[in-house]
Amino acid sequence: MKEKTLKNFKKYYQLYLLLVPSAILLFCFAYLPMVGIVIAFQNYSPALGILHSPFVGMKNFIQYFKSYQFGVTIKNTLLLSLYSIAVGFPLPILLALMCNQMKTKMFKKVFQVITYLPHFISTMVMCGLVLIFLSPSSGLFANLWRLFGQEFPNVMSSAASFKHVYVWSDIWQHLGWDSIIYLAALAGIDPTYYEAATVDGASTLQKIRYIDIPMIMPTAMVLLIMRAGSILGIGFEKVFLLQNVQNIMSSEIISTYVYKMGMQSMQYSLSTAIGLFNTVVNVIVLLLVNFMARKLTESSLF
Repeated sequence: MKEKTLKNFKKYYQLYLLLVPSAILLFCFAYLPMVGIVIAFQNYSPALGILHSPFVGMKNFIQYFKSYQFGVTIKNTLLLSLYSIAVGFPLPILLALMCNQMKTKMFKKVFQVITYLPHFISTMVMCGLVLIFLSPSSGLFANLWRLFGQEFPNVMSSAASFKHVYVWSDIWQHLGWDSIIYLAALAGIDPTYYEAATVDGASTLQKIRYIDIPMIMPTAMVLLIMRAGSILGIGFEKVFLLQNVQNIMSSEIISTYVYKMGMQSMQYSLSTAIGLFNTVVNVIVLLLVNFMARKLTESSLF
């Protein structure tokens, strides 16, 4: 085994040399910073550094678990994440199935380009568009409402409306892009399946039900596992940009709370502890969902 490995290394040493810079960067920026996890168990002070800051054990975790924000951030993060999965997981599959049935190639290409384009809008621009469109004084919807003699409500000041604005704007932005992988899976299906189904008199819906959906199910399960693995990992940027004092009761999530504790309040140990708790929960959920998927569908990440 060692001789074979050494022989392969000598044969492809140029390729291994090309990997060295990437490996160094990965180690420096992905693995080396993990040493900072120890801050979660310290009363960290920048003046003392990691080596000399006092060790406090689980104090920072207990402080977060006992705080009022613990229940609020967990609830809001789970609600946004589950809502996003419930809506954002099946819709790309439906869009891919619909695109796969389009017969006119030119219309299909134009439709795909239109649905892909919003994905390339930056998060900041996207949030700016949302705030402009939903402005109760000069927004697009406000002007449309006035045509019918109605006043458009201040949606962004409503805590109950925040989750809908966040999820559906995210769906609009990424729906087309998320469907690409399903289109690729559909393109890899053997055409003889469709020919045999046509000979047997199967309708279009029957082909979708008995050929398309079973064939893309392994891909769908892998993507579902990956999304479930980040169930507490709602993105920071979009929530923070759409957040305001009036909707904060439903928009304060773990990542925004970590930012405020670490960067604004300078409670580095507490913010690190919260981030570590978030990561551990995500890993546990990922392993659990992966185990269930392997048992139920025989499709899993590992």
